[in-house]
This record gives sequence, structure tokens and C-alpha cells, in this order.
Amino acid sequence: MERIVSSGRLIFAVAIAEFGVEHLVCARFGQASMPVIPFGPGNPILAYLTGLALLAGGVCIAANRRARPAAILLGMLFLLCVLLIEIPRNFARPLSVGARTTLFESLAMGASALILAGTLPAGKAGLLERGRAVQRLIGLGPLLFAISSVVFGIDHFLVLDLIAGLVPSWIPGHMFWAYFTGAALIAAGVSIATGRMAYWGAAALGIMFLLWFVLLHAPRIMSYPRSHDPDEWSSAFIALGMCGASWICAWHYGPPRNADKPR
Repeated sequence: MERIVSSGRLIFAVAIAEFGVEHLVCARFGQASMPVIPFGPGNPILAYLTGLALLAGGVCIAANRRARPAAILLGMLFLLCVLLIEIPRNFARPLSVGARTTLFESLAMGASALILAGTLPAGKAGLLERGRAVQRLIGLGPLLFAISSVVFGIDHFLVLDLIAGLVPSWIPGHMFWAYFTGAALIAAGVSIATGRMAYWGAAALGIMFLLWFVLLHAPRIMSYPRSHDPDEWSSAFIALGMCGASWICAWHYGPPRNADKPR
């Protein structure tokens, strides 16, 4: 299992880089009037800048070049999106499950980047590398990720019919899986927040997101006309990014024998 979990960093980096490419492509073809990914800015210039930042961050993490500062900056970027874009949207639509999901997807991605930064060795002493505020922010990563997971689970129970309708037709028991995934998200979030069996909770959560990517999203982005829909690509790589994020969280807690003592 530890070999699987150790791949979380690369999977997360690939998803982040894809978000960057998607920003650049959609901005290039004039599709930036709408957010390219749910938590991205709609202004074309901001879409280009955000795309470059995401692409550079993903490449740095994947190549292990300045990976820690890249992860810290990515975490801050996502948290800024939460504060400046998603929270105002949720105030405008307080009962919207979709808006709330987007907010906590952003929060989970930012938290995962911060958790990753905490697992990487610090470089030269500096404000970004060793600043007290940055260290406190990194320390909040697991809790923010856990809260996001619990919210995802609660929202599953609010839209059970929608979730059941997303299950591929060849898989039996659609409503069962809708209930199961909601409960699994809440259980994993509680496990991570409390530190009890946190390694296994986060590792299993990553497997679930990976199955969503393979069984649900990959077939959709490979079929016409969905293959031309940026939203389908965003949804697919959000699921893949959440898989990597979950395994980063598991890696933070170390192997099962040390699961209650973060690295």
C-alpha cells in the first residue's frame, strides 16, 4: 500500500499541470468568459496567468525542482481563490450544493498542496520556506482537507438521486453506491481530522477517487461530444487530483505502524 500511496505526489502534480494547460487552451480559444476550472478566474488575462502558475507548479512538483516552495505557492493560490472567488459566490447562493462543492474542492486542493509542502525538506531559511505564518498554514492542511471530505459526504446525501445517476449503467445497485460513497467520505474525513487510522482512511479515499476517475470520468472524456467539453475534463482531473491529494495526506501520516504520528 505504501508504494501506491507514494505515487500521490506525482498524480497530484499531473492533475495540477492539466488544470494549467486547460486554462491556457481555453483562454487561447476565447473560452475564458467562464471559469476554465470551477475555482479559476474567468478574465482571459487572469486565466493565462493562473494557467502558467498551475502548469509551472505541477511541473516543479513532478520534477522535484523547487517542489516545496511550488507546493506552498499553489496552496496559497487555491486558498486565495476560496477567499476571493468561492466564498462570495456561496454567499450569493447559500443553498447551492454545486457552489459549495466547488468551494471545498478548491479548499481540498489548497490543503493538499500545503500538506505536500510539509512532507518535503525545507530549503534555505526564508519567509516562504520557514516563516512562522507559513508553518501554521501548513499545519492546518490536514484539518482543512478533512473538513472538505466531510462536506463532500454530507452533500452526497443531499443529492442522492444525482449521485446514483452518475454510476455507470453496468454497475448494479446505484443507490447503494450513492449512500456508500457519502458515508465513506464522511468516515475518511473524521479519521483524518482525529488522526485515528488516518493513514488507512486517506489511502482508501484515494482509491475511491481513482476508481471514479477510471470508471466514471475517463469513459466520458473519451466519448464524443463530451471529449470537447472543458467541464468534463475539469471534473475528470479534479477526481484524479483528489486521488493524489488523498494519498499525499496518507503519506503525511506515514506508514500504518506510525499512522497516528505525522511525518
